[in-house]
Amino acid sequence: MKSDPDKLLKKHKNLVHSEMLKVTSHVQRPADDWIINILMIEGYDIPFKYKRKKKYKKIEGARVNLTYYPDTEIVAGMEFEIMIVVRIKIA
Repeated sequence: MKSDPDKLLKKHKNLVHSEMLKVTSHVQRPADDWIINILMIEGYDIPFKYKRKKKYKKIEGARVNLTYYPDTEIVAGMEFEIMIVVRIKIA
């Protein structure tokens, strides 16, 4: 089942859709039963995070289309801004 970003954007007002973003860094690490993926995008200082059940292919250097929303994460008592990815597609 393919998700249409326009449908997601209409349903959820906080979502942002961006196309042709260049991935400068892609890190995968296990956490419980999930694999946490963290992307750094060219021109952004904020990490983009998403979870998968299996490892994802390395997409460093690729162009991607992302649908995401802003969130905060507390690490060691400090608050950090992150972006939670709900949809990722290689452009």
